[in-house]
Amino acid sequence: MKKNLYLFKRLNKYRKKLEIKKKSTIKDIANALDLTPSAVSKALSDHPRISDKTKEAVRQMAIELDYQPNYLSSALRKGKSNLVGVIIPRVNSNFFSSVVQEMEDVLNANGYNMLMTQSNELYKKECQSIDSLLGIQVDGIIASMANETINLEYYEKIKSKGVTLILFDRGEDELKVDYVGIDDYKSSHLIVEHLVSQNCQKIAHIAGFNHTRIYKDRIIGFRDAMEKARLPIHEEMIIESNLRVEDGRRIMKELLALPERPDAVYAAGDYAALGALQVLLEESIKVPEEIALVGFSDEPFTSLVKPSISTINQHSNQIGKLAAEAFLERMKNPKKKTSLNKIILTPELIIRESSNKNVL
Repeated sequence: MKKNLYLFKRLNKYRKKLEIKKKSTIKDIANALDLTPSAVSKALSDHPRISDKTKEAVRQMAIELDYQPNYLSSALRKGKSNLVGVIIPRVNSNFFSSVVQEMEDVLNANGYNMLMTQSNELYKKECQSIDSLLGIQVDGIIASMANETINLEYYEKIKSKGVTLILFDRGEDELKVDYVGIDDYKSSHLIVEHLVSQNCQKIAHIAGFNHTRIYKDRIIGFRDAMEKARLPIHEEMIIESNLRVEDGRRIMKELLALPERPDAVYAAGDYAALGALQVLLEESIKVPEEIALVGFSDEPFTSLVKPSISTINQHSNQIGKLAAEAFLERMKNPKKKTSLNKIILTPELIIRESSNKNVL
């Protein structure tokens, strides 16, 4: 009771002075408690030489004064901000949201706070995010590249600043940084082999852009798997896009307008697969009897639509955990040169109604 009364009196003494200020500082807490700024700073960082009583008083006063730490100033003083920037292409993807959730859990447990930005698949916005994160002195950046990104200059900029860079899902080998993802080449083989087992012979591929490594690997894997199955590759049936719902709809209409339409479609993203499925149902085309369909990424809606969509499980939780751990490992030995850590997970094909003719 006495402790609370003491803090209340101290707070009232400085309240009027603080009303004209935009933001309270460590000095304000120090003045309110008759402490030095150094003692307050140590108390906030849980320094062992500061008593528990003083730490508790400082914490309570910080709450009362709505004190917010200045991470930039702290980073400049300590050379470490305990902030990690995370750049993802979009937040409306279960894959990326799951990755980020697992990533944050691991980082928080190890004393780091996470700042997330999304590029919306735009190169310019991605560059702005990188500049902003570097400007607030983040200790590292964990990123998955935008579809538009071809020029790697800004990612090289991260490395040149000595900031740890980890890439996941979408990354380029030439950057020579740690990477976590799945075997995209093998994913295409799993899909084509499954469709062939369902007696499909004219398989179309709604692809991502070839300049992005993961989509390039999926296209190469598709071509090689088709050749392995001794099936003809119809170039007009391999169409690159942003893999949005509207892209899936547009491309499916193009495929249906061909003189010989496909009997199966492999979409390199679930949203494009959903768009394709919408068109097929609107045109009263039986799925999978007339045209089988497989997506990629195991978005939640793929198990809820009718027919449910076959897809690839990318192990999002594991990717988030491993990417965060790769960052932590680099931070433990920042000056130690270690070989690049490239973690490639095995994809899992989830067979559902849209491609499984055996359950008809």
